[in-house]
Amino acid sequence: MPRMLDVSDEVRAEIGDEEAARLLAGESAPGSYDCTSCRTPGDPEQERTSTVLFIGDETAVLAFAHAGCLPSQVVQVTEEQLQGAVRAIGGDTGEPAPTQAAPEQAVLGVTSGLVLISGELHPALVVEPTAPVARPGSSGTGDDFLPLLIEQGFMPLTELSAVPPALHGWSVLLAAGQLHAVLQPNPAGGRPVAWWQAHQPLQVTDGWRSAANKHQRVLMFAAPVGSIGRQPREDLLRDALDKAAANGKLVAAALPLAGL
Repeated sequence: MPRMLDVSDEVRAEIGDEEAARLLAGESAPGSYDCTSCRTPGDPEQERTSTVLFIGDETAVLAFAHAGCLPSQVVQVTEEQLQGAVRAIGGDTGEPAPTQAAPEQAVLGVTSGLVLISGELHPALVVEPTAPVARPGSSGTGDDFLPLLIEQGFMPLTELSAVPPALHGWSVLLAAGQLHAVLQPNPAGGRPVAWWQAHQPLQVTDGWRSAANKHQRVLMFAAPVGSIGRQPREDLLRDALDKAAANGKLVAAALPLAGL
């Protein structure tokens, strides 16, 4: 039976026509694989399969995913992220880091959880800095975190009654079943760049990952410092989100999984 393998033009340009032909002929593709997104088994002879090429600073890793989870694409990551993904694929996941540094050096707390909207559970990321975020180049002491995100297309919320609109160009990179980065459009054009990226892949629950693969997108909520806090349970997280929205301190958008 022919392999149902998809090698995008972008991946082909990186690996070359000869290697792409070997993949499509089944010479170098696996007989079975664990999807790099949802981590469940896949079979390129039985179901449509995407080739996903992760490129680091010095090395590159070719992975495979269900076509319904990720399209065939090239994903630019740091060398540290790439090695983390390799360890995750091999089963050595390490410990998640609760807070990470954004490109502007502001420290962001990123929490994953399931949020109930209109009777359905949606995968969500809640982002809250640990200190006020000044506008790049500004010497002021004000907090421009929400205005900066609104300028990027995030929508202010007064209540969590509906799924926020999709934000074009932004996406969430879920690879090897773990959260790696939130990507934004590259101002210079070309591949998206990381707005936030994990120093180590961030663990998510099976329920969160299943919901992300079902909906093919993640809801991202953002609030200024002191608005949400580190909530130990999802019901408390939802209460904090509702309170932040009612106080006019919450923005949100629906972000597709990377490449979609």
